[in-house]
Amino acid sequence: MAAETHDIVILGGGPAGAAAAATAARAGLRTLLIDKARFPRDKLCGGLFTGRARDEYRRIFGRDLDPALFSERRAIAFHLGPTPMGRMDDVPPMYLTMRRPLDAHLLALAGEAGATLRTGTRVVQIDLAASRLVLEDGTAVAYRVLVGADGVTSAVARALFGRPFDPATIGFALEKEMPPVSDPETLATVRVDFGVADWGYGWSFPKPGSTTVGVGGLQARNPDMKARMRAYAERLDQGDAEGMKGHFLPFGDYRRRPGRGNVLLAGDAAGFVDPITGEGIAHALGSGRLAAEAAARAIREGRAEEAAGLYRAATAEIRLSLAIARVLRPIVFSETMAPLFARRFAGSSRVKQAYMRMLAGEIGYPTLLALVAWRLPRAIWRSWRGGAPGPAQNRA
Repeated sequence: MAAETHDIVILGGGPAGAAAAATAARAGLRTLLIDKARFPRDKLCGGLFTGRARDEYRRIFGRDLDPALFSERRAIAFHLGPTPMGRMDDVPPMYLTMRRPLDAHLLALAGEAGATLRTGTRVVQIDLAASRLVLEDGTAVAYRVLVGADGVTSAVARALFGRPFDPATIGFALEKEMPPVSDPETLATVRVDFGVADWGYGWSFPKPGSTTVGVGGLQARNPDMKARMRAYAERLDQGDAEGMKGHFLPFGDYRRRPGRGNVLLAGDAAGFVDPITGEGIAHALGSGRLAAEAAARAIREGRAEEAAGLYRAATAEIRLSLAIARVLRPIVFSETMAPLFARRFAGSSRVKQAYMRMLAGEIGYPTLLALVAWRLPRAIWRSWRGGAPGPAQNRA
C-alpha cells in the first residue's frame, strides 16, 4: 500500500504541536498533525499563561486571548515555607487557564489554518531512516520533516536518542484541582511557594471553577513527593490532596541539539521548560512556531535533511535562556544558598519586578542574571561551585 505523503508531520496536539501545525499550514506546507488522544482531553498542568505566552499566541494565531478561556491576574505572592516573601500588585498581566479547553481551542485554530488533524490515532512505528510512520490501522505516512511535539515521554525523542529523558535529572510534579476560593484577595492572587519540594516549589492558581494546586521538583531528590503535596495542601487549607495526579517535568534538562536531520523536537519533548519558574507553554508555542519555520525554509530550499541545523540556530535564544536559568537554579534552590536568596528576594523589589518582567517577556534571563549577580555576595558565587545536582552537560 502506498504511503500518504506530507511535507511535515507533527506528533502531538498540545500547544507546541498546534503552533507548529498552524505555522506550517500558513506557510503552504502539506501539514498533518497526529495525536493519540481525542480532544478535548485532560492534561496535567498549572495552566499559567504568561505575557510571553500571550505574545506568542498572538503572533502564531493572529488574534487576542479569548476571555472565556483565560482569567487575568495582576497580583502574585511569594512564600518560603511558612514565611511570606512579599506580595506584588499591579504586575504585568498573567493569565490562568485550563488545558482541556485551551488545547482543544489551539488545535481547532490549527485546523482552521489548513492543517489536517488526525486525533484518536496511535503511531506504532517510527522509521527515521525511511522518513515514514505507521499508524495503528496500518496506514503508512511519509514525511519530509517530522516534528516531535509529543511531550516529555516523547516517542520521537526515544527514536532519535534512545530515551526521551534522563531519569537522574528529570523533574516530577503532583497536582490536583481543589475547590474554588471565595475570598476576593486570594482569588485575585497567583501564589508561588519556594522550598515546598527539594529543588522545587509549590503553586496555587485560583481559577473561576477550581484552584490548581501542585508541587514539583527534581524527582531524584523527592522520593516523598506525595507527603510534600499533602503537607502543602494542608498548609493552604484549600482541600484534601487525595486523588492527586503526577507527571514528569523536563525542569531545565533541555536538548542542546533538539533534533537531527529532518526530525525536530519542540516543547516538552525538547525539554524546553524553565527550571526556576516551571513555565512551559510559552516555550512550547515558540519552539513549535520555530520548528515549522525551519521546516518550511528547509523544504523550500530543497534541503529537508538540514532542517535540524536551521532549527537549532533558531532556538538559540530559548536554549540560552534555559542555560542561564540552570546557572541561577542552585542560588534559588540549594540548601546552602536558598536562605540568602530568600532574604535578598524578599527585600528587593527590583529583583521581584525583574522576575515578573521576565515572565511577561519584557526582559530575558541575561538581565535577571546580571541583577542577581550584582546583589549576591561574592562568597555565595564562590560556594556555588558544585552546588548544582547532576547537570547533563553532554546531553544531545
